[in-house]
Amino acid sequence: MQHGRLFFWGLWIGLLALVAGRVPTPEARRGPGPDTLQVALYVAEGRASYYGARWAGQRTASGEAFDPEALTAAHPTLPFGARVRVTNLRNGRSVVVRINDRGPHVPGRIIDVSYAAARALGMVRSGTVPVRIEWLPETAVD
Repeated sequence: MQHGRLFFWGLWIGLLALVAGRVPTPEARRGPGPDTLQVALYVAEGRASYYGARWAGQRTASGEAFDPEALTAAHPTLPFGARVRVTNLRNGRSVVVRINDRGPHVPGRIIDVSYAAARALGMVRSGTVPVRIEWLPETAVD
């Protein structure tokens, strides 16, 4: 009887140890860090422009008020809330923006970024720059 009881407790402790080893750590629950490579769901290259203070407070297509100091952008088809990495192909600087509006409405342009994003990209002076945009997967919508 004593041998059976020891076997049972040993099995129980082993099972608990197995399950405990599978519980994700806090780091794993947080998701990938900023240095983690992310594969884009959509990639395009073209010209970007920006819109600034003159549009502050105006309603965007998503219904929220435009804030030139927020890292947001307008794209013709990507879903609202999608996070997109925009890279300035002239200087290599990039920024992640959230899609909250529709546009641009000028032929030959693929994205309009906010003033804050334009500053981060180093494109305020030129107004438009060649860019690569990459839709980041954690914001994919079915």
